[in-house]
Amino acid sequence: MSYQIGIIGTGNVAWHLARAFENAGHVITDIYNRDISKSKNFALDFFNAHPTNKLNFDNSSAQIFILAVSDDAIVEIAPEIILPENAILVHTSGSVAMSALGYARTENQGVFYPLQTFSKGKAVDFSEIPIGIEAENNMTENALNSLAKSVSNKVQLMDSRDRRTIHLAAVFACNFTNHLFTISKGILENRNLNFGLLEPLIIETLSKSLEIGPNNAQTGPAKRGDFETLDKHFQTLSSNPDIAEIYRSISQNIIDFYAEE
Repeated sequence: MSYQIGIIGTGNVAWHLARAFENAGHVITDIYNRDISKSKNFALDFFNAHPTNKLNFDNSSAQIFILAVSDDAIVEIAPEIILPENAILVHTSGSVAMSALGYARTENQGVFYPLQTFSKGKAVDFSEIPIGIEAENNMTENALNSLAKSVSNKVQLMDSRDRRTIHLAAVFACNFTNHLFTISKGILENRNLNFGLLEPLIIETLSKSLEIGPNNAQTGPAKRGDFETLDKHFQTLSSNPDIAEIYRSISQNIIDFYAEE
C-alpha cells in the first residue's frame, strides 16, 4: 500500500526517512520547519512536497505524519499540530516514550524508530535497518507495520521500555565508540601521525566482534592484566588528565569484567 506522508522536521532522520519512503513508492506531501527557507530547500527534492512553517495540516492529503525533531521538541510541538481527520502522528525517538504524544490532537499515535546513525548526504541501506514500531491502536499499528515493511526487512513491535534500552545500548556501541575514535585521532595527530593507520584495526575489531561476540573478541593490556603497559600509557596521557581518566576508567572496567570470568 502506498501512503501520503508529511514530514515534520528537516534534520538527519527526516532527510533519510523521506528519501526511503519516496523510493518505496510513497508520496511526500508536506515538509515542515519553522524556518520556511529550510522547508523550501528540503522540499526541492520531492515532486509533490509542500513546504511550510505552519503546523496546521488540516487541508493536507497526508495519512501519516512523521515528527522527526529533537527529543526535547516532541512534547512542545506535538500539541500544536493540527491534523486531518484520522491521520496518524508518530515520533522517531529511541529514548522518548509514546506518551509524549499524549496531548496531540489525534488518537492515532505511535512511534517509528529506525535504529541507525544518520548523517545527511551519507547513503544507507534502509532495507537492513531495524525499525521498531509502537502504536496506540490496531489501525495505527497495521499502518506503521505496512509502512515499515515497505522500507526495511527488519521490523518488530517495540514498547517504550525496550526502545529506551536499545537506545542506551546504541549510545555505547555507536556514539561512545565514535568518540573514542575521535580521541584516538587526536592522540595520533599530536605526533603528526595519520588516523588512517588504524583503519585495518578498526575494521577487524568490528568484524570480529560481530562474528564471535565482543566479549570473546576483547584483547589488549587490560584484558591480559599487563599493568606495566597500562602504566606507560597512563604516563603518556599525563598532560591530558581528562583523556587519562577515560583510559583509567575503561581499563579498570575491562580488568574487573574479565576478573569475574
